Amino acid sequence: MMANRLINETSPYLLQHAHNPVDWYPWSKEALARAKAENKPIFLSIGYAACHWCHVMAHESFEDLDIAAIMNEHFVNIKVDREERPDLDEIYMEAVVAMTGRGGWPMSVFLTPEGVPFYGGTYFPPADRYGMPSFKRVLVSVAQAYRQQRAEIESSGEQFKLYIGRSMPLEPRVDSPSLSAETLDLAFGGLARSFDAAHGGFGGAPKFPQPMNLEFLLRYHLRSGEPRH
Repeated sequence: MMANRLINETSPYLLQHAHNPVDWYPWSKEALARAKAENKPIFLSIGYAACHWCHVMAHESFEDLDIAAIMNEHFVNIKVDREERPDLDEIYMEAVVAMTGRGGWPMSVFLTPEGVPFYGGTYFPPADRYGMPSFKRVLVSVAQAYRQQRAEIESSGEQFKLYIGRSMPLEPRVDSPSLSAETLDLAFGGLARSFDAAHGGFGGAPKFPQPMNLEFLLRYHLRSGEPRH
């Protein structure tokens, strides 16, 4: 199968989706511009390489030709690795929790072309089950609502922006400024405080593997000689 745009990315998670029949974009100016030019809503999927349910949804839905056809016809589809873009993950996770009362990965969020979320959730099954609607039914319903209830969607989006008290990241971050030693020290301090010395890992249950944090700690040790390990 022909590769999509994710084939040019370096993230292992994004590369896992490079041969999906979904016309995936990374978070980019190109994707946002297309959504505005074609007046299409955005489907944003955020996950990470070690996420079990991310792989389940990918196999059940993103590899399905019928579901991919619906996604490609009605949406501009963006795939994000939360370990590369924790800023996007934080904002849109806040949106999903506000909408549904819970969060998790894969995160599935529908946005206006301006990047404002108006519907979201986490894992959606390929058929109605677990008390959840099928992903295909969600796609069709959201596409129909976007066409027929645009004013209500834009109004609720503005109310949501006021609720969380921040603006949406309408422009993608294209540069990565150098991190200062102070920033690295602050990052280490935050991870050190959240480390669970009794049970391992960071924070409370449920815990998810976050290899980017471990890689940072190893590099921090080499740079600073910090004895805690």
